Amino acid sequence: MRPGGGRALRPLLLLVLLLVLRCGAVVNRSVSDVCATCHVHATCHQIEGKSVCICNYGFVGNGRTHCQDKDECQIGASKICGNYTLCHNTHGSFYCVCLDGYRASNNNKTFIPNDGTNCTDIDECEESGLCGRNARCVNTEGSYKCYCNDGYKLENGEHSFHPDGNVVSCKEIGCGSPPGMKHGYIVGNYSLLPGSVVHYECKEGFYSNEGKFSYCTGNETWEPATLSCKGVDCGVPPSVLNAHPAFLSGTTYGSEVTYGCAHGYFIASGNQTAVCNAKGEWDGADLVCKEIDCGKPLLIPHTEMIWYNSTNLWSRVYYQCKEGYYFDGDRNYSECTMDQSWENITYVCKEEELFSNLSIFNETCVKWQRKTGRLGVQEIYTFHILGQRWDEKTFSEDAVFNITTSEDNPKVCLDLNSGSNYVVNITTVSTTNITVSVTVAVQTKVKEPFNNVLIFNDTCLKWRRNVRGTDVEDKYLFHVQGQRWYQKEFFHEMTLNLTTYKQAPEVCFELQPGTNYSVNISMVALNFSLLVSMTTQITDPPFPDVKFVAVKGSAPLLRLRKAEDRNGPISLYQVIVLPLGLQNTFICDSFAAATFFSNTTDVKGYVAAEFQAKDVADNMSIALGDRHYYGKFYNAPLKLGEEYCVFLRIISEWNKVTTQSCAVWAQIKNLSPTLHYMTAVGLGSVAAVCLILFLSFSAARSYLHSTVHSPPAAVACEAVHLSATMDMAQTGITSSFLETENDSLL
Repeated sequence: MRPGGGRALRPLLLLVLLLVLRCGAVVNRSVSDVCATCHVHATCHQIEGKSVCICNYGFVGNGRTHCQDKDECQIGASKICGNYTLCHNTHGSFYCVCLDGYRASNNNKTFIPNDGTNCTDIDECEESGLCGRNARCVNTEGSYKCYCNDGYKLENGEHSFHPDGNVVSCKEIGCGSPPGMKHGYIVGNYSLLPGSVVHYECKEGFYSNEGKFSYCTGNETWEPATLSCKGVDCGVPPSVLNAHPAFLSGTTYGSEVTYGCAHGYFIASGNQTAVCNAKGEWDGADLVCKEIDCGKPLLIPHTEMIWYNSTNLWSRVYYQCKEGYYFDGDRNYSECTMDQSWENITYVCKEEELFSNLSIFNETCVKWQRKTGRLGVQEIYTFHILGQRWDEKTFSEDAVFNITTSEDNPKVCLDLNSGSNYVVNITTVSTTNITVSVTVAVQTKVKEPFNNVLIFNDTCLKWRRNVRGTDVEDKYLFHVQGQRWYQKEFFHEMTLNLTTYKQAPEVCFELQPGTNYSVNISMVALNFSLLVSMTTQITDPPFPDVKFVAVKGSAPLLRLRKAEDRNGPISLYQVIVLPLGLQNTFICDSFAAATFFSNTTDVKGYVAAEFQAKDVADNMSIALGDRHYYGKFYNAPLKLGEEYCVFLRIISEWNKVTTQSCAVWAQIKNLSPTLHYMTAVGLGSVAAVCLILFLSFSAARSYLHSTVHSPPAAVACEAVHLSATMDMAQTGITSSFLETENDSLL
């Protein structure tokens, strides 16, 4: 053995010894806990280091909840007592008696066959031929005398007799069968001879504090026993915090009481039923009732809560829309329910729309829609009118005025000059200060060289010449300017010429979608111009710029990229969840925007989230199944084991036209419960640590043994083996914790 080798192992041995002692302490605590639960007719034993409750001799059962009397006589008298016997069962024991014509070899009337006692035939020729039955003959000098056998006596009180032809009988000495006791039983063996004692005990569920014995007196009668077994009474059931007895069958042995939690409380743990045991105590009343607590209420976008910080049963939280939003839902409150959760409500706060569907009519009038959800509330609008004429550069108008209205569909007619082009800016006088612009072109009221200007195919014009014939060629100059109220930086301008002989000329422009254009048509030869307003419809928004994701086992974190308003104003972004099998059947412009709760079957998809375009930031993260509301749509958790496909839909809405574009965003397969796997790996790591400690202890013990009895070469080999075992133990421990850590990061 190397010098210092033993000292190197001492810390390891001390660590193993501490672990063993701690395990022993745990075992001792468990022993005392098990032994305390043994039945009154059971005894606690130690078997292979474990505590076990075993019913006493003469009883059978599980040793804890019940031990009942074992009827040994059911085996058969001949098997348990021997031949020519009768078996009598007692509570916890039994005894045997011989049949008539037989006697016990120990000369007692009763016996238990544990000492070899059996019943033998009585030889009446030998014993009662001269002296009669139950008597024996004793020789004397020149004669003999008859004596009664043990347990018998002469009826005349003499001790002996000489048969003289008269019938003399020996009467059995004893008190006969002991008296029975109601709700009681005899304990152990007893004799019928004077002076013997019978010991009584009460049956389970009954008790007595006196009179447990009866004596066989000298006059061969049993002294009356004063034993009185009374039934135990557990009394009034114990009180349980925040609970009340819902049912009580009685208070005697075996009676039950069932508890129910008080209003506003729920069963957290323990038993609802307690039982009156043999000791007169209520057993099992460990019910724990905790107050119902729903926690913080659900947050609903764009709302303010009116809440008194109460989270108990039937507490309410009221919602109201923030300024700038109006209510659209079923009700404005949620209640705390019995299942400790707040009720789901469909409460949606929509953003107020002070301008919607703005349009021009009767050439100089404007109208729009107002959506606020606030009936009778007046709004103030400021009109800023800027006017100019293409054929008169010095002409300019700049006017500002206010109107106040509570109408949902306001209409305003403007006092504008003919032959002029106007830009009308309308601003709401509120906290939002929304401004919209519209172009108004007022035609000239005098005799024009051409008129009946019509717009067709959205980007084309045609008109009729009035003052010149088909033999005269006219040259037209077109100055086109386009603006978008929803995209302030946008401006489109172009000019072109047209020379034609036609009486009804036509021209088409390359215009951008979703734009308000003013087209100034000038007839160069006649110094005449006409202003025409054109509005192009929006087209499908650009396809969503998404990074396709295909995952297995868990829902991905998706990132939304903001789209450009090049084909019209982007209004909404929607995240759509469908069963994977419906991916190829999905039609972008026909999918109904169904909410998760409006689905009647599991086959349909649903909109998981909807975002206003102004609320979307570039590269915004979206977590599927986070249980939040986005707009009026609920982002429901995904079901385990299901497979899904996810679409991103971009929606444009303008001038009563709605268009959309869609793209497949993600595919999710084999959604699995990661948390269960983490738990299993964690438990496996603990088991691995325990196994490694046990192997380390065995290796250390083997090493110490070899240092005493093995030659030096063997000692070296054992040292190498122990080192390998320790390296394996450390590696196993490290690996187990790494697996647990990695799984917890999933």
